[in-house]
Amino acid sequence: MTFFERSVRRARIAYFSMEIALRPEVHTYSGGLGVLAGDTARSAADLDLPMVFVTLLSEQGYVRQEISPRGEQESGPNPWSPTDWAKPLPQMVAVQIEGRDVWIRPWLYAVECPLGHAVPVLLLDTDLHENEPPDRRITDFLYGGDDAYRLKQEIVLGIGGRLILRALGFEIEKFHLNEGHAALLTLPLLREAARRDADSSEPLKQYDIGAVRDRCVFTTHTPVEAGFDKFDYELVRTILGDYIELATLRALAGPTRLNMTQLALNLSGYVNGVARRHAETARQMFPGYEITSITNGVHVHTWTHRAFADLHSSRYPNWAHEPESLAFSDQLDDASVWNAHQVAKAELLATLSTETGAHLRDDVPLIGYARRMTAYKRPELVFSDIERLSVIAQKYPFQIVLAGLAHPKDEGGAKAIAAFHRHIERLDGIAQIVFLPGYDMRLSATLVAGCDIWLNTPLPPLEASGTSGMKAALNGVLNLSVLDGWWLEGCVDGVTGWSIEGTPPGPGDGLALYAKLEDVVLPLYYRDRPGWVWMMKQAISKIGPLFNSHRMMSRYVTEAYAR
Repeated sequence: MTFFERSVRRARIAYFSMEIALRPEVHTYSGGLGVLAGDTARSAADLDLPMVFVTLLSEQGYVRQEISPRGEQESGPNPWSPTDWAKPLPQMVAVQIEGRDVWIRPWLYAVECPLGHAVPVLLLDTDLHENEPPDRRITDFLYGGDDAYRLKQEIVLGIGGRLILRALGFEIEKFHLNEGHAALLTLPLLREAARRDADSSEPLKQYDIGAVRDRCVFTTHTPVEAGFDKFDYELVRTILGDYIELATLRALAGPTRLNMTQLALNLSGYVNGVARRHAETARQMFPGYEITSITNGVHVHTWTHRAFADLHSSRYPNWAHEPESLAFSDQLDDASVWNAHQVAKAELLATLSTETGAHLRDDVPLIGYARRMTAYKRPELVFSDIERLSVIAQKYPFQIVLAGLAHPKDEGGAKAIAAFHRHIERLDGIAQIVFLPGYDMRLSATLVAGCDIWLNTPLPPLEASGTSGMKAALNGVLNLSVLDGWWLEGCVDGVTGWSIEGTPPGPGDGLALYAKLEDVVLPLYYRDRPGWVWMMKQAISKIGPLFNSHRMMSRYVTEAYAR
């Protein structure tokens, strides 16, 4: 029996996500949401969970980022070769889009783990000769195009994904919607739960709503209103037709526009945010819904640098499968921890030299800031007072490496990247600052392991969770972050890292950041190396055992899937 045949027979949980980070060469992700989905799959394989993952092929990727001489992002396609990594399956299904049959073929990718287990990922593709030319492009670009293009993609993911699973023979008991992009999955489930003898004048009574809710789990990832996909009902009628009565959609997804988050909330029996604070914020945004929290985690084997992995393996050979054993990392020898860090830092400096031509020093603290470039993450906060920053740099020299992609339509993110260029010029000769283009899984792994300090400056409470700081902590890199998202749970100030607490919160964060750098963080690095290494060990031993995707998936299994 083949791997795929076994997977079809045993899988009972289907995880739907618009994006998933499988490996650097497979450009089916844009940032944190996709990396989380990838870590979910990696832990599902490690734990041998009966799961299948469904996403889009996104053959042209998300964004290929290059930086112009003026420091501006230049965006282009970022294609990858599915034939190098996945296998096309022969089964095809059709969905109706704008009254036409649009055919979908799945590609199979296997996420394998060192223990020999694996889980399947189905990558949905419409680039088939059976389709009209415009329909062949539906699965080309991740988050590309206008509302019509996005709605077509979400029809392929949700409705097409359900049809694909049935055509392949999967018998799914639970469906996990990773963000609202997958919410149209609930519509075929509604049709499957239709009451044949119901009064059609009352739309919701035509369906067994409870049966659908029993099968669906929904994880919401953003407290930013603009992050919720919404579509005009006239557009929905044009593209989706009469797949589901408009009155039913209005009752479930909002009266004026189809709100994908609202639809998922109304048709999911288990709903969670991705950190405790985020769940609180989500309950305020959507009063009346029961929204719990399962804080995100990261896959420790993927994000731990090999120098630290060797240290852990020498003491606890099964540490990657049992990340709770990282609690004993505070007993590691100081010299071994520092040497492992310096190996990771040397690799980062070599990467920066190769990619940018910049030559940074291994004996000067390196501050890392890398994430999706968008306004609420406040990427320019560290540069809000150049004169103050210059004074600090002359007193305690430091270096900064910046990285991150802006969506081509995100003007705020693009402006921030362009502004970095000006800040770098103004601080030339005072502090060495480098922007590293093309941020992806490969560069992320190098950055989170090789920096000394990991900076995060979102505007509270808009950071749903964040996971890059968790990866940094696995490598003894110390977080310096605003108290939001997961850091509210992981921060023990002066032990696992440091908080940035402005007065008032938000507007005062810049001053608080500078004070922490000048008075606490940089003096510790230069004056108390044993104290710094002690904090590195505390970060690994206190954050690693808890903020990992094995713990996260164990909670999903017991609290969400087993309901």
